[in-house]
Amino acid sequence: MAQVSLDRVTKQFGDTTAVDNLTLHVADGELLVLLGSSGCGKTTALRMVAGLEDVTSGSVSIGDRVVNDVDPKDRDVAMVFQSYALYPHLTVAKNIEFPLRQRGVDKEERATKVKQAAETLGLATLLDRKPGQLSGGQRQRVALARAIVRQPLVFLMDEPLSNLDAALRVQTRADIVELQARLSTTTLYVTHDQVEAMTMGHRIAVMSEGKLQQVAAPEALYARPANAFVARFLGSPGMNLVEGMLVESGAPAAEAETHRGALSVAFAGASVPLPAAVGDAVRGSGPEVLLGLRPEALHLSQDGAIGATVIIVELLGAETHVICHTETDTTIIVRQSASAAKPKIGEAVRIAVDPDPASYHLFDASDGTRLGGSA
Repeated sequence: MAQVSLDRVTKQFGDTTAVDNLTLHVADGELLVLLGSSGCGKTTALRMVAGLEDVTSGSVSIGDRVVNDVDPKDRDVAMVFQSYALYPHLTVAKNIEFPLRQRGVDKEERATKVKQAAETLGLATLLDRKPGQLSGGQRQRVALARAIVRQPLVFLMDEPLSNLDAALRVQTRADIVELQARLSTTTLYVTHDQVEAMTMGHRIAVMSEGKLQQVAAPEALYARPANAFVARFLGSPGMNLVEGMLVESGAPAAEAETHRGALSVAFAGASVPLPAAVGDAVRGSGPEVLLGLRPEALHLSQDGAIGATVIIVELLGAETHVICHTETDTTIIVRQSASAAKPKIGEAVRIAVDPDPASYHLFDASDGTRLGGSA
C-alpha cells in the first residue's frame, strides 16, 4: 500500500511557521491536490514528503513506514518540478534513463523501461533530441517519463504546468489525469490554479497561511465550502461575499425564539430573504453574517432584492460576467449566458437570487466559519 500520511506536521523556518499542524491522508492510488496561493505552505508540505525539507514536529509516513529520518533517495518517490529539472547536455533517452542508472539497473532493462515510458507519453520519436530542441510541453512529458520510468510508490508534482501556455496546460493536465488513472500511482499534486485542482483531483486540500482549511472532493468543496476563505478561493469568479445582518420579520435574529417568521439578510438598503430550510438551519446565529452567493446563482431581474450599478461587463464567449457595485461599494458579480441581454456600464440594475436553498451560503462574520447547514 502506498498511502501517504502527514500527522500533525509542522515546519518552521526560524520564527516563521510555514506549515502549521497539518494532518492529511492520501489514499492508495488517489490523486490529491494541495491547493492554495503562493506562500501558503503547500510546496513545503510536498518537500517534507519528498525528504527535501526536515519536519520540525509531527510525522510523515509512506505506506506503513514513518520516513522522517529516511533519505530522499530511499523513500521511493518521484518528484516532477515546476522547472522540469532536465539535464540539458543529455538526450531525452538519457534523461529518462537517469534514475534507473542511479539505482544500478542493468543496461537491457533500462532500455526496455525507457522505451515503455517514452511510448506511454508519446516521446518515442524524440529520444535522440536534447531538451533545448523540445517545446515546453515536450519537456514536461520528458519530466513525467523520468518520474514514471522506475514505477515509484508515490508521484509528487510541484506546479508542473505553470510554465506552459493556456492551451497546452489544458492538454497536459488531461494527459496527467489519464496517466495517473492508468498507473493508479498515489499522487500528491501542488498547484495555485483552482481550475487544475477542480478538474484533476479526486480530492482537494485547500491551504492558507500554513493551515489546512478543508479537504473534500471537488464537487463537495464547491457546494459546501467550510469557511469564507474556501468559498472565495474556489470558483472563477469566486463566491460573492456580502456583509449583512441576519433579521427575522424585521426583528434581530437574536429574538428568533419569539419571532418565528422568515429570516432575511439585510445589507446596503437591501433585504435578501432566505429559503425556509436555510433560515431554520442558521436560526439563532448572528446577527452579523457573511452571505455567500455564487455568480451563477444570480440573475438580473426587475424584481431582484439587490440594487446595484453595473461597473464592468466581461464578454467571455459562452458566458458574460456582469460586475456590479452596491451603494456601499460592495462588489457583486453575476454570471449569465452569452445570449442574455447585456446591461450597459453605469446602468442601475436589480439582482435576484435563485430560490434553490443550495444557492445560499452563510458564514460567521467574525471568523468566517460556515453557519449551520446553510445550503
